[in-house]
Amino acid sequence: MNTIEAISEILKREGVEYLSCFPTTPVIEAAAAAGIRPIVCRQERVGVGIADGYSRVTDGEVPGVFAMQYGPGAENAYPGVATAFSDSTPMLLLPLGHPRERQGIIPHFNSVANYAGVTKHIEQINMASRTSQVMRRAFAGMHQGRVGPVMVEIPADVALEEVDETAFFWSQKVRRVASQGDPTDVEAAARALCGSRYPVIHAGQGVLYARAYDELIELAELLQVPVMTTLLGKSSFPETHPLALGSGTGVMSGPVYHFVRRADVMFGIGCSFTRHGMSMNIPRARP
Repeated sequence: MNTIEAISEILKREGVEYLSCFPTTPVIEAAAAAGIRPIVCRQERVGVGIADGYSRVTDGEVPGVFAMQYGPGAENAYPGVATAFSDSTPMLLLPLGHPRERQGIIPHFNSVANYAGVTKHIEQINMASRTSQVMRRAFAGMHQGRVGPVMVEIPADVALEEVDETAFFWSQKVRRVASQGDPTDVEAAARALCGSRYPVIHAGQGVLYARAYDELIELAELLQVPVMTTLLGKSSFPETHPLALGSGTGVMSGPVYHFVRRADVMFGIGCSFTRHGMSMNIPRARP
């Protein structure tokens, strides 16, 4: 098999069923031959948006994937990738790259250099024999730690090079690795939450990607603590639940404003409390 056939086989083993794409890239034909359905869009940013939305509805369990051509294709995808990076959306981007003999020559667009600031992980397959290694690191980047878009550039000449059978390996799916807080810190947080008079739970989209909705509901009901969500964390807690306050952004519901203003403890789950234009400002005095 060649490089793009190896990539398509890896995508299939990872459970990918759809490939949003915009011609021309040989990845499209290779994916279709592997049984992955190509969805051809009208413009690159639209294709990125399709992959972004798919990753969100699957909670990143099966990531959205977008493939595009080198040059203008990779250039036009930039706004969509930047948005996905800002929203921490796990997705895989497969831009074709200029043949190696043209790389580093102005004005050829270099995805690895230009996308480094808006991707969680980016790498080029510079040798066909490294395909499995590069793809495994890409999938690990999507499934481990704080999620975000990852990119693998495939130079046009490398795309059609043969991958030796001894260099291809993918015996099992890349698994998610959950991180755990220090038990001492967890106990201290639990004591602060249980000892507070007016606590509020602040739930972010990390709850969605961890699929911890049931645990969040159980905690809120056990302690009878109201729950607000970030804009990206919407649907991590049922909006119809009696303890639901709504989402806190630049514009917020009356219950969010009331309960956050009087809260003595803000308990964050799956959020970073990053100060952002699309997030409400948490009063600094809150522990």
